[in-house]
Amino acid sequence: MTTKLAISLPDDMVAAARQAVSDGRASSVSAYIAEALADHVRHDELTDLLAEMAAETGAPDANDRRWARSALGLD
Repeated sequence: MTTKLAISLPDDMVAAARQAVSDGRASSVSAYIAEALADHVRHDELTDLLAEMAAETGAPDANDRRWARSALGLD
């Protein structure tokens, strides 16, 4: 199910969405905006999950961060 909305966006954001459609990176401006919103929702959900984990087990310390950076190849 979808719901049609009327929204206002800055001109440069509209231009970016239209360019994504022209470049074939999105099927429509609506699809481009929907994907951006979905990314934002996933980010918010991940932020909530990390906050829950920190509340349950404590925040990561310096050793945890070093291990994670190494595991991700960011060193």
